Amino acid sequence: MEFECILTFFCLLPFCILDHFPSREAHASLFRKVWQYTYDLLFAPQKMTVQDVPRAFPTVDVPDHAHYTIGVVILIVGITGTLGNFLVFYAFCRSRSLQTPANILIINLAVSDFLMSITQSPVFFTSSLYKHWIFGEKGCELYAFCGALFGITSMITLMVIALDRYFVITKPLASVGVTSKKKALIILVGVWLYSLAWSLPPFFGWSAYVPEGLLTSCSWDYMTFTPSVRAYTMLLFCFVFFIPLIAIIYSYVSIFEAIKKANKSIQTFGCKRGNREFQKQYQRMKNEWKMAKIALIVILFFVISWSPYSVVALVAFAGYSHVLTPFMNSIPAVIAKASVIHNPIIYAITHPKYRRAIATYVPCLGPLLRVSPKDSRSSSSYHSSRRATVTSQSSETSGLQKGKRRLSSLSDSESSFQVVDSFDEMNYGACYKNSRESGGTKQN
Repeated sequence: MEFECILTFFCLLPFCILDHFPSREAHASLFRKVWQYTYDLLFAPQKMTVQDVPRAFPTVDVPDHAHYTIGVVILIVGITGTLGNFLVFYAFCRSRSLQTPANILIINLAVSDFLMSITQSPVFFTSSLYKHWIFGEKGCELYAFCGALFGITSMITLMVIALDRYFVITKPLASVGVTSKKKALIILVGVWLYSLAWSLPPFFGWSAYVPEGLLTSCSWDYMTFTPSVRAYTMLLFCFVFFIPLIAIIYSYVSIFEAIKKANKSIQTFGCKRGNREFQKQYQRMKNEWKMAKIALIVILFFVISWSPYSVVALVAFAGYSHVLTPFMNSIPAVIAKASVIHNPIIYAITHPKYRRAIATYVPCLGPLLRVSPKDSRSSSSYHSSRRATVTSQSSETSGLQKGKRRLSSLSDSESSFQVVDSFDEMNYGACYKNSRESGGTKQN
């Protein structure tokens, strides 16, 4: 292109001067025009658009420090999420006392959050340093696909955890034999296939994966106001956000009701009659509830993290995308990606067995988790003695019915994820104390 312009300039200028423009003023005017055109074409900076240059991505006119601030935040989130979820996965896989069917769901949540961290944060951080998307169209699609796949997987896994707590607490007999490791793995395969089914449509023309916000990250296209894009957005929110959220709310409302009824029953039936079997059943429910409370905290933080992003997408869905600024799109996206750090932090704070497992297998983190070396050493000996106790107890109760044995086995396997390990710590003996005192009064 440049060679042709130069050649044209030197070939046509003499001809124009000699034949068509005899006056000196005409010669000078023509020379200035041709020279200015050639100079602009060769040396002047050109304003290029996405339509002019294939595979180019636009930029947003915002201060540089905005990109750098978001980049630093997403880098911290990525490092924390990667290391934290890896520790959760490592501790739950190394510690036999944590390897239960219910905890397989927790491991899957840690895996999806870990993959979200390593696929999203480095790319987002690098693009923020360059202040625009630098990985091309295919890179944008792959990045957004990974974010969608792992985000949906985490949400559906949390729903499965809530339903698991619902069946174990409200329908203990129906859940006997259902929560095995094999069936938990089958459920997780279904979770990943379900997430994959909702992540693939943008590759086939139903919506699309495009840059968003400050144009340093990518997501599915929720800004375009077309029937196809709006249909995908609405169905996506219904089947991967609203319906799982309704299932979680229903599960925990039912759990609250079951605990409330059990409290009333233990006050009237258990204490008055001293029914020890009923006391054990109630105690098991309380232990399961403590596990459910930890899961509830994880779920609440996850939903809170994704809610701003959901609001932004729904505003665009309603046709008000013009009121959304680049910052209003990018900041909720960063908050949503920060959901990967909640799971390991919550377990490090609220789960003593997890802390002891980390202190045992990663001793350098023991002081940080406030676990003394004595506690970490005693945990392994405790589990071995506990297994021996369970074995002796099972031999003594071999005359019980088959259904009771299975229920007891389920309770013991689930109790490995309990926050406390003994009935004494739960103070359930207070009821017996009151009943014994009332019995002694009657005898006097």
